Amino acid sequence: MPKVTVRYWAAAKAAAQVAEEPYDAATLADALAAVRARHPGELTRVLQRCSFLVDGDPVGTRAHETVRLAEGGTVEVLPPFAGG
Repeated sequence: MPKVTVRYWAAAKAAAQVAEEPYDAATLADALAAVRARHPGELTRVLQRCSFLVDGDPVGTRAHETVRLAEGGTVEVLPPFAGG
């Protein structure tokens, strides 16, 4: 199973209480399930509003089960940002 880094930004970082963490996950869905298991509560609620980048590419509306993760990859967790 690929080892990936999940990076949290803004409200997700505050809820996780860390900036990033390693996970073993084959898909984005697997990674997010592991995040929810490790951080029940506020981060789980924040994730419902987040968008995600996988290795710099926006996930958009793709089903998380279909987004494959690569060894050494990065998942960025991006809550909605105010302003613009």
